[in-house]
Amino acid sequence: MKMLAGFTGTITSLTNVVIALLGLGIVVSLLGGNVPFVSGIADNIVGLVQSLGDAGIVGLIAAIIILGFYK
Repeated sequence: MKMLAGFTGTITSLTNVVIALLGLGIVVSLLGGNVPFVSGIADNIVGLVQSLGDAGIVGLIAAIIILGFYK
């Protein structure tokens, strides 16, 4: 049980780091324009939102599942 708790803690920590880097990448992308490695983040997020919107109810269900991962 201890091993599973340690694994869960590691995954949680990695997820928090990725979310923080994603937020930083969005801010740098919006402020800096063409910055290597982060220039396409805002475009990718807009594309994701558009594809979820085009999918209708399936997109809504996918969005709920994605939001469930962040809680």
